[in-house]
Amino acid sequence: MSEASKLETFHPEVSEGCCSKTSMQSIVKELKLQMRIGLPLVAMNLLWFGKITSTSVFLGRQGKHTLAGGSLGFSFANATGFAVLYGISAAMEPICGQAFGAKNFKLLHKTLLMSVLLLLLISIPISLLWLNVDKILISFGQKQDISSIAKRYLIYLLPDLPVLSLLCPLKAYLSSQGVTLPIMYTTAAATSLHIPINIFLSRAKGIQGVAMAVWITDLIVVILLTGYVIVAEGFKDNKWKQGGLLDQRGQDWLNLIKLSGPCCLTVCLEWWCYEILVILGGRLPNPEESVSTLVIILNFDYLLYAVMLSLGTCVATRVSNELGANNPKGAYRAAYTTLVVGVVSGCVGALVMIACRGVWGSLYASHDLMIINGVKKLMLIMAVFEVINFPLLVCGEIVRATAKPLLGMYAFLFCSLSKISILFFSNIYMFEEIVSHY
Repeated sequence: MSEASKLETFHPEVSEGCCSKTSMQSIVKELKLQMRIGLPLVAMNLLWFGKITSTSVFLGRQGKHTLAGGSLGFSFANATGFAVLYGISAAMEPICGQAFGAKNFKLLHKTLLMSVLLLLLISIPISLLWLNVDKILISFGQKQDISSIAKRYLIYLLPDLPVLSLLCPLKAYLSSQGVTLPIMYTTAAATSLHIPINIFLSRAKGIQGVAMAVWITDLIVVILLTGYVIVAEGFKDNKWKQGGLLDQRGQDWLNLIKLSGPCCLTVCLEWWCYEILVILGGRLPNPEESVSTLVIILNFDYLLYAVMLSLGTCVATRVSNELGANNPKGAYRAAYTTLVVGVVSGCVGALVMIACRGVWGSLYASHDLMIINGVKKLMLIMAVFEVINFPLLVCGEIVRATAKPLLGMYAFLFCSLSKISILFFSNIYMFEEIVSHY
């Protein structure tokens, strides 16, 4: 493999019958390899989404009104900022994964720098959007006071855009090579500081301090990961001797941008189906209760999504590495192995959500029976979706690893629209039923 334009594609027919010929020993070997890559990612994502959950807890300590406004602001940031940055950086996975499989470190290095520059450029219009978030939310029917709180939260969250423009490519660069332990260690170190930073800043500056704690934690990870890449790759493994960091051509940019568009839309559709619910929840008759309930449920879903995302990253790494090494049978074996794990994980995740629905709401709003009952009812519906979400995300990552993300984009478009419709109308019915009992 010479450049990104020559990425291998995955043709299942090439591997037809591979499953019957593959011994149980090779499947066990594949599982062990995926566990080595995936388990640190599970721990990292659980820590990372635990950070999001703790942020919501600190927002809740500021009062129900602040929780609703801050959560609405964070949902807006997810939908318009973080989803876009993560989506664009996802285009690195097929390029870097296949480049690593072919031992083309020159392509790895140039893709890293191009992705950072592209994300920094995209952050500029996103920043302008955040600065006008109050006007946008009010035009969609949100209340003035909640919209003002959301704007105050987002203004102090703005530094997280350039920080994530560095962090997302660094994570994709390392994970595409199967290097996941450093990501886990640096995330654990930063997350351990997140709560004390939050305690100090939330007391000193209120909701602004909660927002500042988010990007400070992200910045710590960026510093640690950058140090690791410089030391481990630059000095120890000497992977930078091939160069390529400043060797970009117009065709390289074109290949990256062509992959970035569908990858970005796929991730955005995946995230928007949840965040749009929060925004629409602000238009229900009881906006504070409905928004708070949805956010509490989604915080639990973030924990399951941590496992889901780890499976997806793991299969994307394995499939792209095998394709880069010109081994389609190995890519096929990695794909169906992870898909089976995804189906089992989806069933387990649904059972865990059902088991925890009675106590999860009381962790956030122990004295608000309306919110607690709302959480109990909606978590049953969400549990059904988890059975589908796990294998769906794995399939999307398999397609993306083949450098053909358009198929995944269309699939998520259909599934996301269906999910939004069912959850939103269920939410309306649920709150009407709960309110009638008070």
